[in-house]
Amino acid sequence: MRAIIISGSRNPEGQTARAAKAFVVGFHSGGGIVEQVFLPAMKIDHCHQCGADGWGLCRKEGRCELNDDFSPLVEKIKVADIAVFATPVYFSDLSESMKAFLDRLRRISFKWQGPKLMDGKLAIGICVAGGGGGGAPQCAVNLEKVLGTIGFEVVDMVPARRQNLDEKVALLSATGKWAAAQKPPEKQS
Repeated sequence: MRAIIISGSRNPEGQTARAAKAFVVGFHSGGGIVEQVFLPAMKIDHCHQCGADGWGLCRKEGRCELNDDFSPLVEKIKVADIAVFATPVYFSDLSESMKAFLDRLRRISFKWQGPKLMDGKLAIGICVAGGGGGGAPQCAVNLEKVLGTIGFEVVDMVPARRQNLDEKVALLSATGKWAAAQKPPEKQS
């Protein structure tokens, strides 16, 4: 199995990175291969709502006409067997970089005809809250909703907070090992 971890954290050594790393350790122990990307380090603009009707090529052709790091990242997700979305929690929601990326991914997933872009692709969400940590469950609900809208088959959603991160690290390692043992979904033609 091949996984890609898309991190919406600006801190590659922070709590969200620690949670993602636990998944990676488990995934590797299960024989999987992982690539990780950090959205804040990439050039991914927000949606421009191209065209007079607010839709550009995204709705007509299932692709974005903006020239940045978005399209190459989408291709990496297509090649992976499972996509893991790890985000810090801000105001009970996704990080701004994760929102910007998923907003554009959602738009290109809805062509006028045919299946959604990521139909059946496995996905896992990780939402890590600092501070009081109370927003992690709501962030997980928001992330699961948008991933489902895009067409992903969400197989797990792990909310965590700094107060229980030690326990969640063990869970995420086990989740990674479990995910590596899954049968890759059949590719659509």
